[in-house]
Amino acid sequence: MPIVFLVTAGVAIYVWEVTFNRVLASSIQGLLITVAVLWIIFGAILLLNTLKHSGAMASIRKGFDNISPDRRVQVIIIAWLFGSFIEGASGFGTPAAIAAPLMVAIGFPAMAAVMIGMMIQSTPVSFGAVGTPILIGVNKGLDSEGIGATLSALVAIVHAITGTLIPLFMIMMMTRFFGKNKSWFEGLSILPFALFGGVAFTIPYALTGVFLGAEFPSLIGALVGLPIVTFAAKKGFLIPKNTWDFAPKEEWPTVWVSKFEMKLDSMSAKVPMSLTKAWIPYVLVAVILVLTRVSDEAKAFVKSWVIPFKDILGEGT
Repeated sequence: MPIVFLVTAGVAIYVWEVTFNRVLASSIQGLLITVAVLWIIFGAILLLNTLKHSGAMASIRKGFDNISPDRRVQVIIIAWLFGSFIEGASGFGTPAAIAAPLMVAIGFPAMAAVMIGMMIQSTPVSFGAVGTPILIGVNKGLDSEGIGATLSALVAIVHAITGTLIPLFMIMMMTRFFGKNKSWFEGLSILPFALFGGVAFTIPYALTGVFLGAEFPSLIGALVGLPIVTFAAKKGFLIPKNTWDFAPKEEWPTVWVSKFEMKLDSMSAKVPMSLTKAWIPYVLVAVILVLTRVSDEAKAFVKSWVIPFKDILGEGT
């Protein structure tokens, strides 16, 4: 990254004849943008560690084990459905900052959680942040709400068709690259439940996109699909008899994990907490994200707290 920065600055100064002061101002602007991104990551890590040290994460982990100890099922519930909800509410990479650490905390290798966290973004992303890509990117970019409305329906239908297969792809990637047997088939063996998890999201998602517009397809798809799939998993509906899990942690390659990774054994001594209480922080995050995207008053309130950096070095950046 430093090399890329120096090359870019060199091209700007010597090829495009940008002034050194302008390059320096833009570099300072880039550092300030970086702080904004790091602030998001700080919030995600703070939330995760609060859940850990309060004992909430132990309750959440036990709750998922009670629904299904099968990691393939957990991927559909946490990554596909909960992650899609977070994408619909907030967008801008938030699923990776919230769902991926949650997967690590309940026993996924960090590398697997990151891979799956990126795959979350596939289907819900066009309607992320309460429809921002369509409402702002398309409507403002093309200056035509009519095109945006038509495109919203088309995007919802196409994404629903392809998105139905995304849970299966997530699982197959996980079993192939992070399973003990490196097997595609171990992921394919849960095909019926994976497709069920897919359509539980994509059907309400598509209907919302066609009939209600761009704001809520990802949110409603996840809110409808999450209780349906969770209930079905708890009842064992369409789930294979064999339970799939990662190899023992001692056998994981070092590149799979992080030196900052949460130690699951350190959570076992915490005071037991009800599952409802344990999930309250995530519920609050979801509610606040939706409110600040839907309510103009809430949006104005959070945007009123600013540290302005205007006209850096007199360059207008």
